[in-house]
Amino acid sequence: MKKLSVSELAKLYGYSRQAIYAHINKGNLSKGSDGLIDFAEALRVFGEPQKKDIPVNDSQSINSQNLTEIDMLKRQVDMLERQLNQSILRETQSLEREVFYQEQIEAMQRLLEAPKPKIQEPSEPETSQPVPIVEMKEEVIVVPPKDDGLTTSENKRIPVPEHVEPEPKKRGFLSRFFLPYG
Repeated sequence: MKKLSVSELAKLYGYSRQAIYAHINKGNLSKGSDGLIDFAEALRVFGEPQKKDIPVNDSQSINSQNLTEIDMLKRQVDMLERQLNQSILRETQSLEREVFYQEQIEAMQRLLEAPKPKIQEPSEPETSQPVPIVEMKEEVIVVPPKDDGLTTSENKRIPVPEHVEPEPKKRGFLSRFFLPYG
């Protein structure tokens, strides 16, 4: 059978080349490996070509162009709808993420503004040396009774001050190794 190029087929049937390519893209019409279309394939899709004596019907070529344009526009509408749906989905995810982060920020601000216990400030400026704390303990000192008759045999309680060392400053894990005595 005879093979025709796209432009020859378009002239033979009175279609535009875009209409022929639209039929190829749809799968209605197939091209060979050499890029040519078999005439039998064109007969199957388009039917018998019109005779050359009869002028090509302009309305038929316009209809095929309109169909091709309509198909292209439908594809564009579908593509735009998909893009719109994707952007809406992304925007809702973004808004949800924004609301979540805003709630986190507000929670953190509430925690920062929570009332803190009041610490009494010392009236005297602190010195760099810790002041040793002196606790008063009562110890019982047993005094041997004298037989002079003036004292009683009861034990007397005499308060004796006891020296208490201040607790050393707490140190971190690494400072225990790198600054062992300082």
